[in-house]
Amino acid sequence: MKKRYPVDYSILLTVLILVSIGVIMVFSASSASAYYTYNDSFYFLKRQLMWVILGFFAMSFMMNLDYVILKKLAGPFLAISIALLIAVLIPGIGVERYNATRWIGIGNFTLQPSELAKYALIIYLAKYFDKHPEYAKSFKKGVVPVLGLAGLFFVLIMLQPNFSTAGTIFIIAVIILFVAGARISFMITLFGLGVVAAAVVFSSFEYIRERVFTFLNPWQDIQKSGYQIVQSLYALGSGGLFGVGLGRSRQKFMYLPMPQNDFIFSIIGEELGLIGTVTILLLFLYLILRGLRVAAKAPDMFGCLVATGITSLIGVQTLINVAVVTSSMPATGVSLPFISYGGTSTVIMMAGVGILLNISRYANLDRS
Repeated sequence: MKKRYPVDYSILLTVLILVSIGVIMVFSASSASAYYTYNDSFYFLKRQLMWVILGFFAMSFMMNLDYVILKKLAGPFLAISIALLIAVLIPGIGVERYNATRWIGIGNFTLQPSELAKYALIIYLAKYFDKHPEYAKSFKKGVVPVLGLAGLFFVLIMLQPNFSTAGTIFIIAVIILFVAGARISFMITLFGLGVVAAAVVFSSFEYIRERVFTFLNPWQDIQKSGYQIVQSLYALGSGGLFGVGLGRSRQKFMYLPMPQNDFIFSIIGEELGLIGTVTILLLFLYLILRGLRVAAKAPDMFGCLVATGITSLIGVQTLINVAVVTSSMPATGVSLPFISYGGTSTVIMMAGVGILLNISRYANLDRS
């Protein structure tokens, strides 16, 4: 029987700080547009608070549920995720927003299956390599199954379309394969295949080509394709070192579209300045380092790979989101974990942290 320790309170506290910052900034960023659209400045705040409360209960539940139980649920969870990804593409079931069909309507609420798919893939691959650790060193039994499963998710999510989430899932799958013990030659091959896949996607989807060209020169069409990223840069540039002050953003007054969502980091930069943005990035860095430490000290391969996958997911999404709002990469629809407004993403991400905290109970960490 594995020895049970207290959870890693450093991870718990860091996540609670990030979630609290998120609630405050969602209200600050959305108050103007919420009043204009819904005649209620607190519209997004009330909904985000509800999701955070649900997320807290989900995190608490997963924190106290032995993570080994997830092994038994890996197969059914994977099947359900694939079924939901197919269902969202069926007319009448999938809900279309912003020229994409990524949600399933459930009464007044919506579910985003791709958020579940991320964790389904992490748990299933962790079980696969825990049961057959030697497969990681085999191209046929390690690389091919991972590519096949990640490729299936990639195709289903691209049909929505949602290139950012599809790419994120593929990256996480490759990271798990690497940590499981794949050879460096396999990783080089995967990198080459990734470059080829990116070229195919670039040539096949017009909206992706447009985003790449906009990224190269957002000032060329500041009224249309480059509008959002230009407004984001205006917000970041206006913040300076200390920011214009909490709640005093000018870009949130109908200049930056949906500032409470994927571009909330821009409003943070405007209101809290470089000091605020660096502080948040340091919190994420600390969280990622603690998560990787839990993975390294996990008592078994399954716990190690699940912790690695969850931590990598947080890190990859944070990196992509910040890169987008700073115009360091083409625009994508990746939210900033724990901070951006969102229902499914908030609850699922906090539940994922609960799994990470549960693994930390059995990890031999220095708790001095």
